[in-house]
Amino acid sequence: MVIDAGSLGYREVNEALRRGGPEVVVNGCTGQRFIAAGASDIKVTLNGTPGNALGAYLNGAEILVNGSAQDAVGDTMNEGRIVVGGNIGDACGYAMRGGSIFVKGNAGYRAGIHMKAYEDKVPLMVIGGFAGSFLGEYQAGGVIVVLGLGIGDKRIVGNFPCTGMHGGKMFLRGNCEDILFPDQVSVRKAGETDLKEISGYVSEFCKLFGSDFDEIMDSEFVAVTPDTKNPYKRLYVAN
Repeated sequence: MVIDAGSLGYREVNEALRRGGPEVVVNGCTGQRFIAAGASDIKVTLNGTPGNALGAYLNGAEILVNGSAQDAVGDTMNEGRIVVGGNIGDACGYAMRGGSIFVKGNAGYRAGIHMKAYEDKVPLMVIGGFAGSFLGEYQAGGVIVVLGLGIGDKRIVGNFPCTGMHGGKMFLRGNCEDILFPDQVSVRKAGETDLKEISGYVSEFCKLFGSDFDEIMDSEFVAVTPDTKNPYKRLYVAN
């Protein structure tokens, strides 16, 4: 089914999606919010720029965006996959607790904030370009990967990454010597086991966007994890 969203509001777009069957193409997205919120068992291809909360509470659906997307992509998503061929706005993957988000370009502020994991659900976010400030703020689980492709001399992440991080892990391409991390995380050069894990994420990214796997992996990565079981203690207890 093909939907022309150019003259439709977000409620009308979502009503059409629910009637559309297992595969739907939406043309002419112009900022409609909440597209495919809570969706499962459907594949949605979006042409244009979807608005805030694309795929919020996603429960198994697959979303492909041929373009960029606005804020809160994958807000509190449970399962499924969101693939964005451009850039995304702020708070991508807020409280994400399952599934995966792949972004070819850049992410705004607070990507991965409150990301969490539960039992066999380990959410994944891969950002091809750079990420803005507060990346992984209060991260409690899951994996964030930032590749820094095509960013020139720009830093791979903005200010205050991993603030309040108390679970999960983050992999950043490069030596990241120009980034100031908070005291409660451990930052180290990625080892053999880390690189094996990273290669799986990069392989999927390259299949989606046609990037060069060897070129990406022929680089140093750093791994960032919480360095204590109680990362907030030092904020309140004097030593």
